[in-house]
Amino acid sequence: MVASDGTDADDGEDPVEHEAAAWVARLSSSDATEDDRRAFEAWRGADPARAAAYAEMDALWRRLGQLPDPRPRKRAPKRLAGLAALALIGGGALVHQLGLLDRMRADLWSDVGTIEHATLADGSGVDLNTDTALAVRFTERERGIELLRGEASFDVVPDPHRPFVVRGGGLSVRAVGTRFFLRADGAAGPVGVAEGRVDVSGPGGRAVVSAGEAIRIGEGALRVVAADVERDTAWRDGRLIFAGQPLAAVLAELNRYRRGRILLLDRGLGARRVTGAFDARNTDEALDVIAATMGARIRRLSPLLVLVGSPL
Repeated sequence: MVASDGTDADDGEDPVEHEAAAWVARLSSSDATEDDRRAFEAWRGADPARAAAYAEMDALWRRLGQLPDPRPRKRAPKRLAGLAALALIGGGALVHQLGLLDRMRADLWSDVGTIEHATLADGSGVDLNTDTALAVRFTERERGIELLRGEASFDVVPDPHRPFVVRGGGLSVRAVGTRFFLRADGAAGPVGVAEGRVDVSGPGGRAVVSAGEAIRIGEGALRVVAADVERDTAWRDGRLIFAGQPLAAVLAELNRYRRGRILLLDRGLGARRVTGAFDARNTDEALDVIAATMGARIRRLSPLLVLVGSPL
């Protein structure tokens, strides 16, 4: 359920848009040839719809800053140009590769769109949100965890002689026995406590956070605020709950649970407020609900690229 007032939606895929996106990527590459340009002109001239789709796609990507100017000052190596095109078409492919590197260093990890649960050697529980990796660093003096990427929630077994310390995202969270979460992805609210309390330290200072509170980072400082931590950690049960949040923030959160990218094309639409609950395992369904209730236009250019904008 989403609080809004629209009804129109278009979630079908258009093969002409697929072709137009491919041509934008190819012609923006510094190794595009004259044969490529002639083939493009033949393709575009065969149907006015193709010309319109290409113009729209070209303008879109330049507005979003995703493509370099097709008139390069310096010719790039073919391999580099090819990688740039793949990054455009593939959306989150590079991010996925970086995730693989973190997983190679990790003791526990979760894939994109999955949530994993585990019990550590001391009996403490850990829930790994989508695309998360962590390394266990237990010693005689400290139960250390390094959060390499993503977000994790910890249900810590008390041990006053060996504190539980999680480090990630530039922060260190120290607990004896408590339930809290930490995000290492640069989120404005990286720490929240459901039970007990934790000691948080980082470049912005130091703070004690108790149950029902969270850390917000603003202007480089740590600030303790009241928070609905149970709602913030509903992902542990596969639910994403939003209460009056801007659509832009909701789409950014949904994007964490899928490969590729969701791109918002309309700032005005992105400012509209959303209230509802979605299945973290089915972001396509969430997008369809948003389209139907907010009057947004959803265009799936590929499984890895979804555009969200106002209806035409």
